[in-house]
Amino acid sequence: MEFRQVEYFLAVVENDGINGAAAELGVAQPTVSQALRSLERELGVQLFHRIGRGMVLTAAGKALIGPSRQILRDVNAVEELLTVSTTEVTGRLDLMVFPALATGPIVDLVSEFRRLHPKVTARLGDLRAEEFTASVIHDGYCEFVVTHLPVEDEVGLEIIELGQTEYWLAYPPGTDLPPGPLSLAELPDIPMVFVPRGGGSVSDAIDYAMRQAEVRRPISVLTDHREARLPMVLAGLGGSFVERSLAESAQDVAVVRPCEPTFAQSYGLVFDPASLSKAGRAFVDFVRSSEESGAEEQLRTER
Repeated sequence: MEFRQVEYFLAVVENDGINGAAAELGVAQPTVSQALRSLERELGVQLFHRIGRGMVLTAAGKALIGPSRQILRDVNAVEELLTVSTTEVTGRLDLMVFPALATGPIVDLVSEFRRLHPKVTARLGDLRAEEFTASVIHDGYCEFVVTHLPVEDEVGLEIIELGQTEYWLAYPPGTDLPPGPLSLAELPDIPMVFVPRGGGSVSDAIDYAMRQAEVRRPISVLTDHREARLPMVLAGLGGSFVERSLAESAQDVAVVRPCEPTFAQSYGLVFDPASLSKAGRAFVDFVRSSEESGAEEQLRTER
């Protein structure tokens, strides 16, 4: 196996096909195709299903993504040691972010970090299932994950808390609601889209609060896919508790209200300190210093 083949394989994955990979790499499309077929022959497995002009990863292809990204980071780390001055930070940050958190502080942190270290590039991928946070890090899919806390199987990982996500109520267009925050007792008598009990600390807290207040609403959909709640609300399936950022982004097409009591869940940056690249270590130092500066500023404001 050649490093070039691994690089081309990842380029195809990240650019959704050979055309995009060739454009990013600055090579001809046949060159990418030939490299992929050579890699498949050497590994003895098919990495992609060729469907028309499209390409879909096989199970073997999906399994190769994590190790390939780790190889890429390791090679970049060696190049940094040999060619880059001790003060200059280069390389790439690999982050996977839960979609509801992708518009939060992490974007500002990455932006400011790149301003300080312009030779660093960043890749932000989607973390579709938060229960896989530990595995995507240990398997080499990424260096960092931004996810809600707590994290399952966090042994060997470190966490920097970045903030809290507040949950608001969202209802289908045209729902008649009073202005201002909505208490649990004021919930309209229409079905709800819920995440099952055990689906997270906030989901459990909401379920407990509604049972304590003896508020019962029919359930229209029970879904493990938290990102599906807002589309279901907009489709008229019922109301739901969604992240504030999502609710505010949808307030022109849905009826959204803050909730009383307030439900919130912490989120943070998760990583394995033993496997960080030079860029990764610099990013951790930067995030920690930013959080400390923010805490000090808040203390000065409170005084």
